[in-house]
Amino acid sequence: MALPFEPLSISFKNVQYYVDTPPEMMARGFKEKKLQLLCDITGAFRPGVLTALMGVSGAGKTTLMDVLSGRKTDGTIEGDIRVGGFPKVQKTFARVSGYCEQFDIHSPHITVEESIMYSAWLRLPVEISSETKTKFVEEVIETIELDDIKDCLVGLPGQSGLSTEQRKRLTIAVELVSNPSIIFMDEPTSGLDARAAAVVMRTVKNVVSTGRTTVCTIHQPSIDVFEAFDEEIPGVPKITDNYNPATWMLEVTSASTEEKLDLDFCVKYKESDQYKATAELVRQLSEPNPISTDLHFPTRYPQRFHEQLTACLWKQHLSYWRSPDYNLVRLMFMVISSLLFGALFWQKGQDIANEQDLFNVFGSMYIAVIFLGLNYCSSVLPLVATERTVLYRETFAGMYSSSAYSFAQVIVEIPYMLVQSILYTAITYPMIGFYWSAHKILWYFYTTFCTFSYFVYLGMLMMSVSSNLQVASVLASAVYTILNLFSGFLIPGPKIPKWWIWCYWICPTSWSLRGFLTSQYGDVGKDILIFGDRKQISSFLEDYYSFHNSQLGIVAVVLAVFPIGYASLFAYCISKLKFQRR
Repeated sequence: MALPFEPLSISFKNVQYYVDTPPEMMARGFKEKKLQLLCDITGAFRPGVLTALMGVSGAGKTTLMDVLSGRKTDGTIEGDIRVGGFPKVQKTFARVSGYCEQFDIHSPHITVEESIMYSAWLRLPVEISSETKTKFVEEVIETIELDDIKDCLVGLPGQSGLSTEQRKRLTIAVELVSNPSIIFMDEPTSGLDARAAAVVMRTVKNVVSTGRTTVCTIHQPSIDVFEAFDEEIPGVPKITDNYNPATWMLEVTSASTEEKLDLDFCVKYKESDQYKATAELVRQLSEPNPISTDLHFPTRYPQRFHEQLTACLWKQHLSYWRSPDYNLVRLMFMVISSLLFGALFWQKGQDIANEQDLFNVFGSMYIAVIFLGLNYCSSVLPLVATERTVLYRETFAGMYSSSAYSFAQVIVEIPYMLVQSILYTAITYPMIGFYWSAHKILWYFYTTFCTFSYFVYLGMLMMSVSSNLQVASVLASAVYTILNLFSGFLIPGPKIPKWWIWCYWICPTSWSLRGFLTSQYGDVGKDILIFGDRKQISSFLEDYYSFHNSQLGIVAVVLAVFPIGYASLFAYCISKLKFQRR
């Protein structure tokens, strides 16, 4: 292939894995604080050899592979694991290994070729030229047999885009394009029919033929796998024609069969020549070649932060541009709502004769902030939830830092917020008939932009602190209540009880309404009837709402602080709070 790689073996000896005992087991009388899931596992994986980890469900196949690959997030690991004869160091091991998860997780709105290019962009060393990366991507697409679908969108599993078998092959390609020496595959044929499984396994054989160390778990192997074995134990009944090999395997290795034959398969294996050969192979592979050196990389990630951010922003841009169910829907929702607001409050902006007219205009601002803001906040939740699962896979693979992803997610929203703020201002400002002043128009636009932005980033933040979409939706509902109650419209700020006034000052919607109303009427000296008395509009705002025109500078700063603050908290929480447990 276009890029050479260093063949590496991985050996392990007496591997133990413990997890905390579940409370349910403790309640049933289990006294040990730790539960052992792996016990004295010894073995080795070699370059150019396809190694299968087989066993019944719950046997520990995926657990062993996760332990060896460093994907476990909980528990305690003991034992000796070596790569190329040297002790395994996870930070460097992630740079020379790939992991194909059982559940194929990809961004749904980019194509197959773009997914592979994106992985190559971030995972191949910075020294490799763009031309070589492009050639390597083409070779991987050909090796994994993805030429016919390289321009297809990935889509959502079971809903759109690629089939299950095609998604499996894409998962393999995304890992292979990082040019790894070792590839782990978790049940690559799971959920596939016989034809699709054959296609995937042909792909796996293509990967093995490149000389890489390949390991996969397999749940129900075919008869061809069993016929490849040339060892047998006397007395064990042979598999008959047209008999399911997995069923046969379970039957002959059952406790009842062991009792009937009066033997222990574990003891029998430890007495076999195969066990001795495996132990000798592990010993040999645990000693480094005298001319080889341990793995070392000068940086944690293959690309610098700037390049990580650029790549993440590129993918996010494509995902957003191809998401009409998110961007086009919320744009249409905003336009239609703006037209309704404008029609309902037609030319009421300057037609102020009494306090009720002012309340009506204030109400239009309140409805717009709450109605549009809550829609923005709710609509971004599923988008972040979908991309967060992709984030977990890509950060596990060492593609980029969480900061690069979160900043890209924040930045990509800005152009869409700008466009929608401009449209909202262009529609509602002349229809409602506010004062035609460049200063007031800019204030109206600025407040709108900050409001839309902090609602979107607030939604991102709530998703980042929630374990799933359902929890985030419940949390959002509680936050919406606070944003309503303490906005300053239902109860003016000065009327709120002192022990709750702090909620008013930290509530972003109260600052949005303050910005909208004060910028429009805070300097208007027109006399109107206020509860039967003549009073200037500006004076009424100061007395009734405590909105002072001289404090607009403070309002401008606070309105900018909210989106920046929520975006920063989102970036921090998405990197620190991990809800994926393995």
